[in-house]
This record gives sequence, C-alpha cells and structure tokens, in this order.
Amino acid sequence: MKAISQDALGGPDVLKMVEVDRPVPGPTEVLVRVEAAGLNPTDWKTRATGGFLTEGPPFVLGWDVSGVVEGSGVGQALYKPGDEVFGMLKYPQGHGSFAQYVTAPSRYFVRKPATIDHVQAAAIPLAALTAWQALVDVAGLTSGRRVLVHAAAGGVGHLAVQIAKARGAYVIGTASASKHEFLRELGADELVDYRNQDFAEAVRDVDVVVDTIGGDYGPRSLRTMREGGTIVSLALGTLDPGLHARAAELGIRSEAMLVEPDQAAMRALAALIEAERLRAEIAATLPLAEAAKAHELGETNRTTGKIVLTVPH
Repeated sequence: MKAISQDALGGPDVLKMVEVDRPVPGPTEVLVRVEAAGLNPTDWKTRATGGFLTEGPPFVLGWDVSGVVEGSGVGQALYKPGDEVFGMLKYPQGHGSFAQYVTAPSRYFVRKPATIDHVQAAAIPLAALTAWQALVDVAGLTSGRRVLVHAAAGGVGHLAVQIAKARGAYVIGTASASKHEFLRELGADELVDYRNQDFAEAVRDVDVVVDTIGGDYGPRSLRTMREGGTIVSLALGTLDPGLHARAAELGIRSEAMLVEPDQAAMRALAALIEAERLRAEIAATLPLAEAAKAHELGETNRTTGKIVLTVPH
C-alpha cells in the first residue's frame, strides 16, 4: 500500500510517498481502508522533533481516520466489511493513518454518521476527543458554567466551543478579530481579540479554562478564574513549570492532559454531529501525495479549523 513516511526528523521535505506492506489485523482489530485522514499540530511537531514517540524514524504519522472496514482479526464482532467508521488511533504510539490502510482495535472506532462525508469525519476524532475529555471528563463541565477557550478558532478550539455550548455553558473565546464572526456562528457568547486586548484583564469569573497554547497563557488564565475552577492545559511541551503550584495557591485545579482513544466519547460526539450541534470547519483538503504541503500550511498557525488529507485507492 501507499503511505507517507519519513526517514529523518525535520521539515516537511522529509515526508515521502512510499510503498509498504498492508497491515494485518490482529485479534479484536479491524482493517480499515482509509478514505481521509485529519491533520493535527501534533503531526508536524512529531515530524520535526519526534514528539512523545519513544522510537525514531522511519514512521508513518497520522492519528485521525475515516474509512471503510475491509477485514477483521479473530474475535472482532462489532463491524462487518463495508461498514463506514471513524476514530482515533492510540496516541502517541498508534500513529499510521497517512496511508491507504490501518489496523486498530475495533473499539477505537464508531460508525460514521451518514450526515457527513469522510473528510468531515476525519477532521473530528483527535481534536474533538481532546476537547471532550478536557471539558467533560477532566473539568466535569455542567450547564451554566463559564468556559474560556484559547485559540478558539483552531482545530481543538472550534470544537471545544461547540461542545461547551451543547452542554449549556457560557463560552468565551480568544481569537483574532477576523475570526469572531465565525465563532459567533458556532455559539461563542463572548470573544476577545488577543492582539488588541489582554484577555487576563477583560475576562472574569471563569469556571473552566481550556488552554491549547501553553507558555504564559496558563498563569495569565488563572487571573480570570473563580476559586474552585479547573484549568486544563493541552500544550504539554510548553507548559509553565510553576502553573500547578500557583493554581493550588489560588484554590484552582490545574491538570495537563493528552488525548486517548475513547469509544464512549466518540459515540457522544457522533450523536452531537447527528443532532447538528457539532461540525468541523475544513480549512483545506489535499490529496495524500501533498502531505508535505499540508504540513507547511498547518505550521503557519493561521488556519481556521482542520486540514484533511484524502486517500486515493
């Protein structure tokens, strides 16, 4: 099968189309013919630095997948050949969706809603699971709470806005002014143009912060929060080393998390999609052969929503 691989860490130019053996599903696994694969910041960061991987190249990156079940290992009883599914491979070591086929445990996937295509579906899993796990599982978000989402127009951010709204929260987002109208359409109640306004001065009484940026955003966010609130940091590579201790002094819970495959959460996300309460904004769609170009586009940090690769067969 065709796949996008790299023999060294580095810039987008290290990504090459190669021929590799088609994977064989093990017990309880499915073989999925990949129709589309979403990109996330972790893809270009891992390409450049190795990220959280414990082994170096060569490797095939990609965690988001939408496709069609082609086969099964022994004991797999959830899906039949021809079923359309989407999901996230195990992070970080389960990568490999930038290819024509992947194998993974059947419970990493759920059925793709008929209301969306494979491009939309491939844009959802990793980013939406990150948002869901931060808001619902870690922060325990309930109706009426005030939520601050940083980089609200980004891949995780724009999905977090919708998930928080679906759970009855009052949603505040930081984003450049040009993206405010888009975010209002998604349900954001209040927006801060971080280029012209200090969110730490403009925002108050926040119960939950989702920080996708890291650095000084964590400590500054504490100034916006109520005692008893929760800040969830997603940018572990740039996490302020004093954040947890400072939060504890203020009576604020501070957690740092990485996303995990989660079938129950994926089912909840699929239900929101079917209810037309969750959608992925597609910034760009490129064919698998142009993976390097997709990485270049992602690294500009200027895209709204998600970049998706389509996979030919």
